[in-house]
Amino acid sequence: MDTLSLILDDIRLHGAVFRETELSAPWAVRLHTPGLTSFHIVTRGEAWLLRNGCEPLRLQTGDIAMLPGGIEHRVQDDPATRVAAQDLMPSLDSPQVVPLRFGGQGTALLSGHFRFDVNLARPLIAALPDLIHLRSIAGAPAPWLRIGLQFIAEETAKVLPGQQVIINRVADILLVEALRDYVASLPEGNGSWLMALRDGPLSSALAAMHREPSRNWTVPELAEIAHLSRSAFAERFAQVMGQPPLSYLTEHRMRLAAWKLTQTRLTLTQIAEQVGYSSEAAFSQAFKRTHGHSPSAYRKS
Repeated sequence: MDTLSLILDDIRLHGAVFRETELSAPWAVRLHTPGLTSFHIVTRGEAWLLRNGCEPLRLQTGDIAMLPGGIEHRVQDDPATRVAAQDLMPSLDSPQVVPLRFGGQGTALLSGHFRFDVNLARPLIAALPDLIHLRSIAGAPAPWLRIGLQFIAEETAKVLPGQQVIINRVADILLVEALRDYVASLPEGNGSWLMALRDGPLSSALAAMHREPSRNWTVPELAEIAHLSRSAFAERFAQVMGQPPLSYLTEHRMRLAAWKLTQTRLTLTQIAEQVGYSSEAAFSQAFKRTHGHSPSAYRKS
């Protein structure tokens, strides 16, 4: 698996919750998904996205607005509109697949949020801006988005067995494509650790750590995978990632351990082995330094 796929797999990405909304002016909707990435796709018409302290952003047919941290925002027909905004969150929790309608047919949105483990996803979310705007191509969705939207529309036209699993897979693809486009657009010297995904040597080392977090990695071993000298690798990793290689590995292991403590019934010894510690005592000490609680206390809380 490539590095981005491994990172997305590690954050336990498991699809999206979304609803289609049809609106006619004047209209306004709001959405707030703290910690979870929210999104809006304009499938017909145009809209404006408003955030506190920011200039309104115009969205056209085929545009995607993705808010990695799920900050509170409004989407409406015009920046000057002052109608009460409809909260989309209650409708996202509904199992209904029919579109929400506010007024007649005008603008159509596909809105929702992606589901993943917030703690495991924190480094990725922190590396992304508050808003990612993927523009359409000449007023039409990018080919991958057009195909995905068409598939979702056909799949949600009626209730079928296994529907949610299929929709989740398509939603996963949409997020991966959006992130891939964003990473490809980053200018050189951006300063984000996402640049490591475009750096062949660093990407190889990151992939190795995410693929085998239980392995007793050393800097020389990682440098060999990156085809760099030890010093060149350590300096390059710290410059791009903002921390030494083994510090990054330790933090990743501790996030994985926290997930395993709350989401599995594995023993502390089993978890310690799976995140690279030869003894439960060493694992407990490392975990407490990171989380402020022993693994047992963390699991109980």
